[in-house]
Amino acid sequence: QVQLVESGGGLVQAGGSLRLSCAASGRTFSRSAMGWFRRAPGKEREFVASMSGNGVITNVADSVKGRFTISRDNAKNSVYLQMNSLKPEDTAVYYCAAGAQFSSWSLYDYDYWGQGTQVTVSS
Repeated sequence: QVQLVESGGGLVQAGGSLRLSCAASGRTFSRSAMGWFRRAPGKEREFVASMSGNGVITNVADSVKGRFTISRDNAKNSVYLQMNSLKPEDTAVYYCAAGAQFSSWSLYDYDYWGQGTQVTVSS
């Protein structure tokens, strides 16, 4: 059974930083893209960042470009999201996704999802 477990969320003041982690189990994703999405209150789930299996190709949403960095460690079957200069509008539940054939911004390209971790940025 495949599981994705996110951690690292929490409450932070605007301008602060958080690092999200996602650990996968049940299968290896070294040849699959992994990514992060988020859903703010009252909004649809949206793309944040993604990375190809070999780590060569990354995509980052314009809204977080220059502030968020995605990385992965295939030896640990994990993906990370370093979030700096956080803003109140970054408040959302952040979801890890895996299993896409390529680094994709579309949530429909991912086969597996975590349960999400809450990030709250206070002003």
